[in-house]
Amino acid sequence: MTHPIDTPPTQDHLKPHADSIQGLKRVGAQLWNRGWSLGTSSNYSVVVDRAPLTLLITASGKDKGHLGSDDFVLVDHLGQLALPGQAKSSAETLLHCTAAQHCGAGAVLHTHSVWGTLLSQHFFALGGIRLEGFEMLKGLEGVTTHESSVWLPIFDNTQDIPALQRQVVEYLQKNPNEKCWGYLIRRHGLYTWGKDLAEATRHIEVIEFLLECVGRTLHR
Repeated sequence: MTHPIDTPPTQDHLKPHADSIQGLKRVGAQLWNRGWSLGTSSNYSVVVDRAPLTLLITASGKDKGHLGSDDFVLVDHLGQLALPGQAKSSAETLLHCTAAQHCGAGAVLHTHSVWGTLLSQHFFALGGIRLEGFEMLKGLEGVTTHESSVWLPIFDNTQDIPALQRQVVEYLQKNPNEKCWGYLIRRHGLYTWGKDLAEATRHIEVIEFLLECVGRTLHR
């Protein structure tokens, strides 16, 4: 089941970002149809400015399969609303800002798939999941062979998002030579990103595919 993309934004401050909004709405419908963003779970963003850093992100509590053109807000580098009078942004906005600042992300996508949720618990004690030997790894930016080995870290779930953000930054700083395309939050879901929305979408499809492969291997 698919949903039509509705009319361009009606709020004046969102009009310059109509293309980004349409792109995020299409991705939202796509991920909803795959069962990765059900209910009001998940959040998506696109960097619309680097100086100063400004992100366009889904507002809190929105059904990602039926996003409207006004279901987005602009936030600054601290995850705060960039303009007064906007709706509340996602509670996890700061994690999007971190990916933009520390990973060069131009777009960030967060999903709550069944496999991502279950495997984040199964492998939590190991600190992450090692993905290797799969042809689909070549869908990740910079990976050129199925013989590659990719580490997907797992962080514990918490409602203290600044504390979680600090853990993510600490991991990135301690592992500068370990390429990171995303991470899992235990019993929660997956964060991934790319230089733009197209690359971020490809990465989320690839990683979700690989997580399902791992999960089905464990349960066969």
